[in-house]
Amino acid sequence: MKDEPGQILTLDEVAAYLKVGKRTVYRLAAAKEIPAFKVGGIWRFRKADLERWIASRTGKAAFDGERGGEK
Repeated sequence: MKDEPGQILTLDEVAAYLKVGKRTVYRLAAAKEIPAFKVGGIWRFRKADLERWIASRTGKAAFDGERGGEK
């Protein structure tokens, strides 16, 4: 996966990124427990939203941009 601003991930890519099964990602998306949206009936995920979602559960900043612009 190439990192680029506004990157959109597929269900398969999110499963690999989170190291969980595809069914788990689908269940979380359908239950609106993970940030996701549908395009033509297919789940898609913004990587930045996932990073913020992860950070909200771990108590850590998802990336430098959320730490007040530190680099």
